[in-house]
Amino acid sequence: MATIETGTVFMVRDGDVTAATITLTPEAEAGLWTDDELSEPSMFINKLTVARSHAGQNVGGRLIDWAGDRAYRASAKWLRLDAWTMNEGLQRYCLRQGFEHVRTVREGGAVNGGPRVSGWLAQRPAAPTAHGFVDQTAAPELISRA
Repeated sequence: MATIETGTVFMVRDGDVTAATITLTPEAEAGLWTDDELSEPSMFINKLTVARSHAGQNVGGRLIDWAGDRAYRASAKWLRLDAWTMNEGLQRYCLRQGFEHVRTVREGGAVNGGPRVSGWLAQRPAAPTAHGFVDQTAAPELISRA
């Protein structure tokens, strides 16, 4: 609920149907990224879901491109995410979408935090792209890091 109120959840609509959702935030989940990494302007994908009715149409890939474009317009250097450590299919999908594996945070080995299940960290440069979505949301706020 908090992510909806803060304006970090976005929906892809296909007529009256919600085809996909993504949560995109400038805030990293605690305990995953190092202080040096957090000093770099970044945006983080926290959740991405595509309705089964829209599977196989590259909606997820285009939505990731949209997120990278939005991050770029916010002056972010990186688009980052964490995936479940055991979900190798999702990890392969992220790699096919241009992400590079940074490291895997294992149980009890999280940076500045406790054990994690979703600790497979990946990033790709934020970049402008033609994603094909009509963005009806406000322009992103510029990222600034001290």
